[in-house]
Amino acid sequence: MAAKRAERLVNLVIALLGTRQYVSAAKIRSIVPGYEPDDGTDRADEAFKRMFERDKAELREIGVPLETGRTSAFDTEDGYRIARADYELPEITLTGEEAAAVGLALRLWQSAQLAGAAQSALVKLRAAGVEVDQSRGLSIQPRLDAGEPAFEPCYAAARDRRALAFDYRRPDEQTASRRRVQPWGLVAWHGRWYLVGHDLDRQAARVFRLSRVTGTPRASGPAGAFEPPADLDLASVVAGSERREEQLVVVRARPGTAIGLRRHATPLGAADDGDDRLELRTTAPWALADQLAAYGPDVLVEAPQRMREAVVERLSRLAAAGERA
Repeated sequence: MAAKRAERLVNLVIALLGTRQYVSAAKIRSIVPGYEPDDGTDRADEAFKRMFERDKAELREIGVPLETGRTSAFDTEDGYRIARADYELPEITLTGEEAAAVGLALRLWQSAQLAGAAQSALVKLRAAGVEVDQSRGLSIQPRLDAGEPAFEPCYAAARDRRALAFDYRRPDEQTASRRRVQPWGLVAWHGRWYLVGHDLDRQAARVFRLSRVTGTPRASGPAGAFEPPADLDLASVVAGSERREEQLVVVRARPGTAIGLRRHATPLGAADDGDDRLELRTTAPWALADQLAAYGPDVLVEAPQRMREAVVERLSRLAAAGERA
């Protein structure tokens, strides 16, 4: 739709919403910008009639309840109006849990390079009188990144059902390996984004954390090349893949720091240097290593040695990236 026509339709809707009476075509022609002005010629009248007929059809096609009628028995021709009660959306009501869920979704989409759409949804809800809770049920945790560069190509491939190839670096591997996947979908789980799909080389379902994807994933082949399982539950697949034997991790934290970490830790008392010793339990050690690295010098890993080395490796990569930048 051309910009001028769209603007004219918006002006027409605003004009007809602003009155309870039926407005004649002649009156619409004089008050709505964009229509052929009345210069007394047959050409101008014909041009207006054609334009107005197209606009009426367009409004009705997109669902605008355009009514035709006469305000009184003395009217000599039909007029037009839009009943506000039929046009406006009903009041939006959300329970506390539903509002919290919307807030959580907005927080997740902000890290997925779709913040514009999320913010638009938030503005619309607030305009309708719904106060969305963006913090309820969420613990504040530091993040090493502001988004997932691999999200957009992975999301597009899953949406279009196209095969996807990317380099993936597992935490226990020094180099990335090439993976070929039929992507079923993406899901946020415990604050991180995961790709779930069918690994074509291993002929089995696999889960990939987007932060471990290196480079830009490439889609190939035609759209609609496969279908995910009918009973697929992405969150359950990710949760099952992340279950591990519980491990104990002991760290030192400077007093007054690592507040988010302390919520899930058992205090072990003070160390000789005044730092607080904390015990953590985890079934996802590599996710915990990412979290510990995010605290920088405020947290020091005492044990086990493998966790200490994992955190040092992450901090070394961040330092190297900063030097290159």
